[in-house]
Amino acid sequence: MTARRAAVFLDRDGTINEEVDFVKTPEELVLIPGAGAAVRRLNEAGFVSCVISNQSGVARGFYTEADLVGIHAKLERELAEAGGRIDRIYYCPHHPTKGAPPYDVLCECRKPAPGMLLKGARELDVDLTRSFVVGDRDVDIQVGKAVGAYAILVLTGYGRKTLEEIAGTGIVPDFVASNLTEAVTHILQEYDHR
Repeated sequence: MTARRAAVFLDRDGTINEEVDFVKTPEELVLIPGAGAAVRRLNEAGFVSCVISNQSGVARGFYTEADLVGIHAKLERELAEAGGRIDRIYYCPHHPTKGAPPYDVLCECRKPAPGMLLKGARELDVDLTRSFVVGDRDVDIQVGKAVGAYAILVLTGYGRKTLEEIAGTGIVPDFVASNLTEAVTHILQEYDHR
């Protein structure tokens, strides 16, 4: 029996692309320098690479799920220009208190709930305990810990603010990286020891 695969689950806004407080159009999506090359390194190392993103802008009426198709197409195109590939994009369009039906619900997919990770594990034959979660928010660290993955906080996007806010809360990342490039370098080193 072959071992299940390891994955890297990447938050989108503030981790792969610049944080602009809701990317509403493809034009507003701008990759953080080095992100495409970082994803390419994950691909070359054999990791499954997924995006996991809370997109409550859908619930709030800022954009639609159809709009996300174009935004994610641009994300994939720009990553591909640097040789990077995302195996699956998972997003949560819900918000428990803000927005309109049918999106104003308490769901299992909104981080820190593990729904997106669990779906990825099922669909892509991933062992979450051999996997990594990278993001700039406390919910990224929490969702990683909830499934036994290795959780990395990046200091891009909301990362610096998050690092201050989580001090003393018990939310402790396994590693803090300046950006996705550094996070991937650490993953490639750390994976050899896992």
